[in-house]
Amino acid sequence: MCGGITLSYQGEIGPANYCHCEDCRRANGSAFNIGVRVERRNLQVNARSELRAYKYVSDSGKEIERYFCARCGSPIFTLHPAKPEYAWVKAGIIKDPSVVKPAFEIWAQDRVKWGTVSVTQSWERSRTT
Repeated sequence: MCGGITLSYQGEIGPANYCHCEDCRRANGSAFNIGVRVERRNLQVNARSELRAYKYVSDSGKEIERYFCARCGSPIFTLHPAKPEYAWVKAGIIKDPSVVKPAFEIWAQDRVKWGTVSVTQSWERSRTT
């Protein structure tokens, strides 16, 4: 929102997905999160304000790190230490929305009734591949 954190990316854009888990809903203040998978080695963070991280460990022991702008609080991207080669950029900060093409949804079992999406692949829990 404030422009304090911008991203540059050169490379293939991976699939985008909807996540309906309670953690993503709360972190984004929405019915779901839309993450766009990119290769970390090709992602450049340009920071004019502080980039902060919040580490979350689920009850099952899975860990994620959510990065956000310290000035305005906008979510920027998420890292999964189990998949260190990727970052999941928040779709709302991408300047060209036409590159965001959600292909599937995860944690559909936690989907709110008023939040509808249209995808061809759906996982009740986390995607296994």
